[in-house]
Amino acid sequence: MTLRRAARKDANKDAVVAALRSAGVSVIDLREPFDLLIAYARKTAMMEIKDGTKPPSARKLTKQQAKTLATWPAPLFVVASPEQAVQMAYTLAE
Repeated sequence: MTLRRAARKDANKDAVVAALRSAGVSVIDLREPFDLLIAYARKTAMMEIKDGTKPPSARKLTKQQAKTLATWPAPLFVVASPEQAVQMAYTLAE
């Protein structure tokens, strides 16, 4: 049996979740395959948090995430800051 290592949490994840909740967005921490399931204005989306302080090469989706995204029928937002996360969540209301 192979044990899976715990996924590392992006340094800005707690700030992103706090900002989303303060903005009235419902948040469920998923960890796999993406970081969050969010809901706003009765619509849902997946959200992947990347550390904006890292170089672009370190912010790529994993192979598993890319595979899931290829067949996932709902929006996926990739964000690097609390402000960007709230802005993306608000697009669900449009």
